Amino acid sequence: MFVKVAWHSLLNRKYTVLLALISVAISTFVLLGVEHIRHEAKESFSKTVSGVDLIVGARTGQLNLLLYSIFRIGNATNNISWQSYRELAADPKVAWTIPISLGDSHRGYRVMGTTQDYFTHFRFGQNTPLSFAQGGPFSQLFDVVIGAEVAKKLGYRLHDSIVLAHGLGQASFSIHDDNPFRVTGILRATGTPVDHALYVSLAGMEAIHLNWKDGVKIPGRQMAAHELAARDLTPKSITAFMVGLKSKMATFHVQRQVNHYQKEPLLAMLPGIALTELWQMMSVMENTLRLISILVLFSSLLGLSTMLLSSIRERQREIAVLRAIGAPPFFVFLIIQSEALLISLGGIIVAMFALAMGILFAQTFLAENYGIFINHFAVNHQTLGILGTIVVSTGVLGLIPSLSAYRMSLHHGLAVRG
Repeated sequence: MFVKVAWHSLLNRKYTVLLALISVAISTFVLLGVEHIRHEAKESFSKTVSGVDLIVGARTGQLNLLLYSIFRIGNATNNISWQSYRELAADPKVAWTIPISLGDSHRGYRVMGTTQDYFTHFRFGQNTPLSFAQGGPFSQLFDVVIGAEVAKKLGYRLHDSIVLAHGLGQASFSIHDDNPFRVTGILRATGTPVDHALYVSLAGMEAIHLNWKDGVKIPGRQMAAHELAARDLTPKSITAFMVGLKSKMATFHVQRQVNHYQKEPLLAMLPGIALTELWQMMSVMENTLRLISILVLFSSLLGLSTMLLSSIRERQREIAVLRAIGAPPFFVFLIIQSEALLISLGGIIVAMFALAMGILFAQTFLAENYGIFINHFAVNHQTLGILGTIVVSTGVLGLIPSLSAYRMSLHHGLAVRG
């Protein structure tokens, strides 16, 4: 009964109620959106690499090693000699390795030198292998495979010619224009940093640097492609390499073996542990965003309470009529509480619908531009906990106008009638 009365009372003040509902919807949208994107972003980052037991690089912080080897962020402090790589890769406990060499770029996108093992053994997501949308892996010296984002942004197709640049950056004046590369494959989109890179063979990476010294091209020392093919193009060093082991039990043994390698200072780290360290560093920002969302919601609910409180004085006649027809003070109290909860529930429904639609339309954009996979919004235990907290908070803050109406109705009930 009191819910029906509250509903009609809200309809009589629809414009004011609509503003309060929109305020609650926006604050709920922010809180649910921050929580959902935070959780999904963490899941997306954890799915960037899968099935790799160790990543080995020059001795540095394990977070730095993770960032430049997987996310292509930052630079290595040093390289690993090819001899050390071959010696460690020959360990009987090692099933496969993927060497990577970084340093060059193409129009702002990183170029990675590697072997065909990268396309065979690298996994992302739930142990998902890489696949080709067009073409296949590089086979010739000056073949290049490009990520889905590179192909889309730069408009490249199979057999197009690409000139690599020495070093990083959007624009470079040191380019390897002597030997352009030919696109032989375009990878399917993965929503990971794989989409934002170009892949060439280690031999190809070595070949374009033969006539360079200290980052500068040597004038008049150009070699034809057939001459380069006849040269020994075994790299002298690589940036890092990924390791897959035959047995997970050997992980810490191999890690200790690499960390105590005598010939040069190396570091072997577990990707999962490095990601945990990354999220620990980001926890301050996460908590800050969460706190801001909670404060926005609190201010919105406080505004709702203020709106209902200010309407009490305007509704003295309505309260007097209810008391005159026999409604007890507690009935008036429940009407105001019902109004607050109806507005809050309406805002929650609008927020959830808006968030579901927003994520639906933003999924592709986030995946292609930021490498973040966001799943469809779904109600889970965490969401229910947040929504329950919002409803309880509405009830608590709704006590302010409800008790005011209760006292007013009690006053009208005790007033002397002439």
